[in-house]
Parts: sequence; C-alpha cells; structure tokens
Amino acid sequence: MRYVVGYTPTERGADAVALASAMARAQGAHLDLVYVVDRHTPYVAMNPEGNQVSAAEQKIRSAERQGMELVPEGLEAHFHVRQAESFAAGLIEAALEYRAGLIVVGAASSGLFKRHTVGNVANALLHAAPVPVALVPRGYRRTEAITRLTLAVGQRVGAEAAIDVAIESAERRGVPLRLVSLVELDVEGDGGENVNAAHIHANTILSAAAQRLPEGHHVSVEVAHGRTIEEAIDDLEWDDGEVMIVGSSRLAEKYKLFIGSTAFKVLRALPVPMVVVPRDYQRVDSLPEV
Repeated sequence: MRYVVGYTPTERGADAVALASAMARAQGAHLDLVYVVDRHTPYVAMNPEGNQVSAAEQKIRSAERQGMELVPEGLEAHFHVRQAESFAAGLIEAALEYRAGLIVVGAASSGLFKRHTVGNVANALLHAAPVPVALVPRGYRRTEAITRLTLAVGQRVGAEAAIDVAIESAERRGVPLRLVSLVELDVEGDGGENVNAAHIHANTILSAAAQRLPEGHHVSVEVAHGRTIEEAIDDLEWDDGEVMIVGSSRLAEKYKLFIGSTAFKVLRALPVPMVVVPRDYQRVDSLPEV
C-alpha cells in the first residue's frame, strides 16, 4: 500500500506527514511525499554533482530535506517533485500513477488549532479524487499508530464503500471499530423516532461488521444526538489516535468524492482526522514500488 502525502514545507505539510506516518505504521505502507510545482514554471532537475543550483532548485532541495526529516525512523518514504496545473491535480496524478490507496492533506493555515479548515486544495480533492482523501486538523503531530477507527454510518442505507473500507482497515490494523450515528434533534419529524431509527440502522451495520471481522475483534455502536450535528460530535469521546471515516454524498459521481452537507458540519467540529471514501470505491493493493 502506498500513501500520497501532499507536502509543502509548512505547518500544513508537517501535519499531513504526521497523519500519514501514523496510518502507515500498522501495515507498513510506503509514503510518497509529493511536492507540486506549477506546470508552466520552468523546472530544472536538481544537479546531483553539487554544482551551483538555481533558487528554484534550492527551494526544492530544502523542501525535500525538511519533509524527509519528518518521517519517523522505520517507515519507507520517497520525495517526488511533480509539475501540474494545480496542487490537487498533481496529487491526483501521483495517486493514479503510484496506485496509491490514500491521499493525505493538511488543513488550511487560517483554521483553528486542532480543527479542520477546507482550503482550495482539499476542496478540489473532495470533488475529484478517485481514492480516499484524509483530511488532517491543524496542528496534528501524532505519529504513533492509530488506536481506533470510527465510521459515520448515518441513518439511511448506503455508503457501502465507506463501510467496506472501515471494516477492512480495522481488521488489517487490529484496532477497534466504532460505528457512530449522529442525529440532529431539531430536524423534521419526531426526535425520538429519529434516534430510534439511528439505533436500528447502526446495529444492523454492527451485525454485518461483526460477521466479517475476526472473532473477538472489538466493534461497538454509539448514537450521538444534539440540537445540531456539532453538538452531537461534542457529545462523543475521541481518542488522540482516532480517525473518522465517512462516505461520499449520494450526489457524487461513481468512483468520485463529493462531501455532503452533513459531513461538512461534522468536519467543522471534528477534533480528529477524517477520511472521505469515494462512492463505490474498491481498494487497490500495490507493492511499494519506487
């Protein structure tokens, strides 16, 4: 498995490397730190003989040094420079070429500490990436292996791709899987009925997940509710090493991402990383080629 990490020598880039490292630890994934330069900007490959280099080459060398220093010992990683029309386009092209299973990007620098802010790059990825995208809250620096996966199951059937990714990931990593349904009590209809429907749907997924996971693998259900989705998120306990998984909106094109309005509400309040899975996504395993 390979992870494409959107890297720039900034706080945002460091956040992305930290999460990618944490997620890679349990399954020996290979990290591809991808530094994107404008396709229309003249780019000269770095001079391996140590002769005088241009300012652009010096900038790239500095980015490579800083990025690779962030990768914990024991993880395999490589640094790549790609020319593309945009940062998001470069990451998508890299993910397709490397047959990556994940693209990881940090939050916009204008966001609150330990909260998500969707900048232009993340927004573009959420509308076009053919593989799951991991969004990292600002200031995330944990590199230890993740400790729990939480799947947002919603209140309706569907999102099979996200369910499959969550179950398979929990099994591969050997971590607990928590199924969470979030209920807004001020939506149309009776609040009690909504909570009851959420319990029924979540427990249905729980039964299916328990059958697919090895005997003894911990899987649980929680239904959180509040006057808003943000209140429901605040009602839950979150581990420092947790990652939340959500599926794309049903409006998404097949094999593409499109984050819905509820997921955006979750993202604004979520204190842990979020992985968004494309509609009908099927995981592709690959060897860590270089």
